[in-house]
Order: sequence, then C-alpha cells, then structure tokens
Amino acid sequence: MDNSSGVGVLDKAAVVLGALEAGPSTLAQLVAATGLARPTAHRLAVALEHHRIVARDMQGRFVLGPRLGELASAAGEDRLLAAAGPVLAALRDHTGESAQLFRRQGDHRICVAAAERPVGLRDSIPVGSSLSMLAGSAAQILLAWEEPDRLHRGLQGAAFTATALSGVRRRGWAQSVGEREAGVASVSAPVRGPSGRVVAAVSISGPIERLSRQPGRLHAPSVVAGANKLSEVLRRAS
Repeated sequence: MDNSSGVGVLDKAAVVLGALEAGPSTLAQLVAATGLARPTAHRLAVALEHHRIVARDMQGRFVLGPRLGELASAAGEDRLLAAAGPVLAALRDHTGESAQLFRRQGDHRICVAAAERPVGLRDSIPVGSSLSMLAGSAAQILLAWEEPDRLHRGLQGAAFTATALSGVRRRGWAQSVGEREAGVASVSAPVRGPSGRVVAAVSISGPIERLSRQPGRLHAPSVVAGANKLSEVLRRAS
C-alpha cells in the first residue's frame, strides 16, 4: 500500500487549515491562498467540514471549526491536571489544609485533583467526587463569571445570592462557612483558560475551628496565587 498519497492529503489539509487561520475564506480565496487546484481545495474543505475541523460562517465562507477548540481544550485539561498536583501540594503545605481542584460538569462540580492533609482532622474530598453547584466556595467561583441567564438559573435554590457572587467577582475569590457541610469552611479562586474564561476552581477546605469564620482573611492570597499559577500554565500552553 502506498502511504505517500496519505501524507500528501494530510499536508494539503494542513495548508488549508493554515490559510483559514488568517480568517474566513471563500473557495476562490482558499485556492489563491493555498495554490491547490480548485477541486482539491473544495474536496479537502468539505471533508474537514464533515469532521467539524472546518465550518461555514453566515456568508457560507470556510472558517476553522469547533472541533479544533474541543481538542485544544482537552489538551489544556491534561496540562491543567499535570500542573495541578504540585500546585495543590504546595498550597496544602503552605496553608496546612486539604487542597482541591474542581471543574464544572452540568449541575455538579467534580473534584479532578486533590492534595490531602496527611494527619489529623481533615475534610476529605476524594478525586472523582461529585458535589452540588448550589453550595460551597468552589460552586460560587464556577458560577460567578457565567453568562447572566446561566448565572440566574444557577442561583435558583442556591445557598448564596447574586449579591454574594458580585462580591466574589470584585474580590477575585470566594469563601464559605458551613455552607456545603456543617462545621466545614473553604476558600476558592478561579483558574482561567487562555481566553479568560473560568475553567476550574482551586480550593482549600477544613474545619471552621482552624479556618475561622473569615477563612478568606487567612488564606485567600495563597489560594489566589495557586489558581493564578495554573492559569499561567494554560496561558503558556495556548
């Protein structure tokens, strides 16, 4: 079997994507930008469209498709998880409390990484745990920067208010005291993707006796610094 033709097609597909990186293109513009024969350019663009790697805009021009964003996001998530281990461990060691990383999944938030306190009283949230989006400082973070209609829906039945979330946006961090679970306090801050969108929340949690009723006063700077480190990893990776 001759593989050279396969490589040729891949090379030409890469040329098409490179041309679309500069912006939307009609077929004629694509032919001019790539130097490919018109039937070849059309066939490749349509094949890439079938796989959602290329799409069409309102004017019918070819543009880069949504699948590229999904693949980039998946690569970013892997980087996020790889970087999260050391950052959460440092946060735990600095604050003396359990540290977690949460991502939103529909009406829940999932603990995707954690660094536990080795000894003593601990608020253990195992990796893979699914918690409510209606209570807790991480839920506040994952909701606070959402689009207005999604934010409004998310507030229905929540233990926090729109006013509380506007405070979270202003400060750049959230705290909760006995909100998700009696006797437990937490502090969380946002991790942002390259576009600035909040993609995850870094948290520390522990008993109110240690964290006090103003846990943010004690630990917000450390939690924000940890979250910012992870945002920086995603920014560098983009």
